[in-house]
This record gives sequence, structure tokens and C-alpha cells, in this order.
Amino acid sequence: MNERVAVDMWFDPICPWAWITSRWLLEVERVREVEVRFHVMSLSVLNEGRELPEQYQELMRTGWGPVRVCVAAQQRYGSDAVGKLYTALGTRIHLGKEQLGPELFAAALTDAGLDPELAAAAEDTGLDPALRESHEAGMRPVGTEVGTPVIHAPGPDGRPVAFFGPVVTPAPKGEAAGRLWDGVLLVAGTPGFFELKRSRNVDPIFT
Repeated sequence: MNERVAVDMWFDPICPWAWITSRWLLEVERVREVEVRFHVMSLSVLNEGRELPEQYQELMRTGWGPVRVCVAAQQRYGSDAVGKLYTALGTRIHLGKEQLGPELFAAALTDAGLDPELAAAAEDTGLDPALRESHEAGMRPVGTEVGTPVIHAPGPDGRPVAFFGPVVTPAPKGEAAGRLWDGVLLVAGTPGFFELKRSRNVDPIFT
């Protein structure tokens, strides 16, 4: 059996597109020799100082909470806890349509087998330096003109590649997930390739 290679994804729990990409990556993990590791970035950090519609500004204000909770969980339990907590948060946020806040955070922590009292970390600005460090590590290779998901992986020739996306819905399953992964790596590993895009005409599909 080939040795599994590490694939790192940076996410913000409030982004529905990142959630779908994360579910696709976990499917890729089943059909390709990869091991997915999750890290937090922050749309709230990314959009600091930008002119935004009022509704989006409010989302950015509330968006600090879940990423701080993820950082607190990582500091308490280690990096493996981040993926478990992301699954728990995303299930409640995107599938359950639950409102962001202390009750959701505590419930998601419990779902992930973590201390629900870490929900208080949502208001802890002392976690922001570590959050910004994780955010910068994810965004540095891809720039600030993109959001989440961001993926870092070994390219087809073994050299590291980093990219935003893929933005896809619904998440492909089985070998279809693997074929998309193969194609994404091929494109991302092509020197000088920067963008492949078309307008989205459907909303996120979570099933």
C-alpha cells in the first residue's frame, strides 16, 4: 500500500461552499491515498477594512465566534480535534440551520466529544493571534483575493501546490470524488495556471 500524503484544508465554519468541499475531501480520503488535515482561516479576518453590505458585515461580526472556538479546541486537544469539531459545527450550521451562538457552540463541542465549556472561547480575543497565524499560513500561498476553501497538497510531481476551491455542489461521491481530485491536482500543478471559473447558477446542495 502506498503511503498516504497529507492534504491540508483551511476553512471557516460559516462558509457553505467550504463545508461541501470538506465533505468531498473526506470522500477523496476513502478512494485515494490522502489524509486530510483541517485548519481554520477566518472570513472575518480576510474582510477586515473592506466595504461590505450591512448584512454581510453582521455575518463577519458573528463569524469570529466559531473560529475562536476551533482554535481553543486545537490548543486544548490537538489538531485532530479540529476536524471533529468542524464536522459537528457544519452539521448544525449548514444542515440544521441553527443560529450561531453559545448554545450551538456548546452542542457542537459535545457532539465532537469535547468540553462544552470551550463555547466561552467565542468571546476570547486572546485567541486572535493564534487565529491570525493559522489564517496567514493558509492564505499566504494563494493571496487575499480568494476566500475559503483553500487547499495545500503535494502536486503530481511531488512539489507543493496551493489553491482556492474547488467550489462544487453537491459533493461528488466515490470514484467521482477521486477523479475530481486527480483533475484538480493536475490543473493546480501546471506552472502558470491561475484560474478556471464559471458563474454559479445553483445554491449549495448539502445532500
